[in-house]
Amino acid sequence: MKHTILGAGGVIANLLSEELQNKGKTVCLVSRKPKPVTGKEELFSADLTKAGSFDKAMEGAEVAYLVVGIPYEATIWEAVWPVVMRNVIDSAIKHGTKLVFFDNIYMYDPSALGNLTEETPYKPNSRKGEVRAQIATMLQEAMASGKITACIARSADFYGYKAENSFFRSTVVDRLMAGKTPQWLLTDTPVHALTYAPDAAKGTAILGCSDNAWGEVWHLPTAPSLPGKEIVALACKAWGSKYGIQVLPSWLLNILALFTSPLREVKEMGYQFQLDYRLNSSKMERVFHLKPTPIAEGIAEMAAAYKKEK
Repeated sequence: MKHTILGAGGVIANLLSEELQNKGKTVCLVSRKPKPVTGKEELFSADLTKAGSFDKAMEGAEVAYLVVGIPYEATIWEAVWPVVMRNVIDSAIKHGTKLVFFDNIYMYDPSALGNLTEETPYKPNSRKGEVRAQIATMLQEAMASGKITACIARSADFYGYKAENSFFRSTVVDRLMAGKTPQWLLTDTPVHALTYAPDAAKGTAILGCSDNAWGEVWHLPTAPSLPGKEIVALACKAWGSKYGIQVLPSWLLNILALFTSPLREVKEMGYQFQLDYRLNSSKMERVFHLKPTPIAEGIAEMAAAYKKEK
């Protein structure tokens, strides 16, 4: 059976391709410039913003996975994400392809951040959160109409080897590898959720290959949250560095955001660092008998992989 990955090239897509092939699936990778992961995938060049451009990749596919990464800017998200979701839904309906949407948690009510479950209401307080609520609702309405068989897989901030675009990579890992002090945003005492990329990919593959995952939202396996300072301490230990941390307070973040686009975009998500943030994945752990990788173990594996590159 063919399984099509829409948005190839990122760490989740690459790991997902390997997971699916381990399950005996034929994988088709779709992106503007797809590159092989194992060398056994079908490659299909397409632009997901162009309706119909990826129909051939969807034709004959049992399941498609929407894991595309769109530049982390609210203006781009507002313009592009609804178009991509509409195109993917329409193509999946046309070809009778089941759909797994790899999502985040931005649409949830920030007041529930301390224990996010699949039943947490959508009440975003950011532009990016509004977009995520819009596209998740688009898919859920299509699911409720019976036109499409789909499910939503949600992850916290993910981390891991080759997770290039994660905040953890840029503020902690890159700085450690450059011999600099790791940074954390706003305050380092609240707990913060991190999903290990291999766990996210494994969980997503399991959902796509299951008969009883459809029509629901699933939180991917995520280990118990830890305070920011403990996460940084684990990273320092894994890289053999003396513990140190630079906390960027709100006043400094506001100033830096005037000059740095990535910080401007992160700024509106600051509540995730100011409040305790826990992603409850007990539903998926219970139903599919999965256990998330502890953060300490995941960071150690990540560090070992980067050291092996040298």
